[in-house]
Amino acid sequence: MMSGHSRLRAVGMLTGAMVLTATACGSTTTATAPVDKPEVLAAFYPLQWVTEQVGGPDITVQSLTAAGVEPHDLELGAQQVADLEDATLTVYIKGVQPAVDEAVAADRSFDAATAVTTIPAGEHAEEEHAEEGHAEEEEAGHEHEVSYDPHIWLDPSRFATVATKLGERLATADPAHAQGYKDRAAKTAAALTTLDQEFTKGLTACSTKTMITAHEAFGYLADRYQLKQVGITLDPETEPSPARIAEVAKLAKAEKVTTVFTEALVSPKVAEVLAAEAGAKTAVLDPLESKPSGDYLSAMRDNLQTLRTSLGCTP
Repeated sequence: MMSGHSRLRAVGMLTGAMVLTATACGSTTTATAPVDKPEVLAAFYPLQWVTEQVGGPDITVQSLTAAGVEPHDLELGAQQVADLEDATLTVYIKGVQPAVDEAVAADRSFDAATAVTTIPAGEHAEEEHAEEGHAEEEEAGHEHEVSYDPHIWLDPSRFATVATKLGERLATADPAHAQGYKDRAAKTAAALTTLDQEFTKGLTACSTKTMITAHEAFGYLADRYQLKQVGITLDPETEPSPARIAEVAKLAKAEKVTTVFTEALVSPKVAEVLAAEAGAKTAVLDPLESKPSGDYLSAMRDNLQTLRTSLGCTP
């Protein structure tokens, strides 16, 4: 019977022989451990798109909001909270998703709203907030809200700036691939600049500049291209009063508005009621809060064509 010491020596000799055999048979290949890529979380679709464009093959990107889910309704599960703690970077916009605002780490996050000049929240924001409840309810329901409109991705020129700043932020987080991030950021910004030029040209000569929307998501688009946004509500969760519907219908008639815009993720019923009262039709204008059938660029070009038809724009 072999002693414990002898058994260990025999095992060592056998292991060495196996290693030598493997080396001889497979001398043309070298086993290497996969290199872990930085994991970046994007709060919802437009941020996922721009992060994928800028990050390219150097990162892995995961969206916190599943396709078809209203971003404002997001509630984080335990795994998502853990992912936020482990992620190299989280790309978000403060004011869109309170759950994300509360969970992100300041030193490992990029708030895209800080990259651009923002505009104030919708025209009747204060009025709607005043109707929503007493001070206690305000504190519970709006503690994460911001004074600016957070829908910055609907202005391609601002979104181009976001792409550039995101490239710089990723370069800082992962210096080994810094040039790749900056190059892809420049390419993404150029594509967004081209889109901006298409909107500018396409919306210059229109029979009306008033766009009536389901909720006030298109303030940046209106601001950039000199349109007038009239939202039926401030946000998708707010139910408009009969007085508000009557007010917007009156305005639609006065300004000869032919179309009331609905959204893919929001019930069209209120917009349909208003359209019927104003003698208008409805059309879908996508705020891109969830993944469209194509990508960001194609969905924005669809929006441009919808606007051109609805507002009576000419070449």
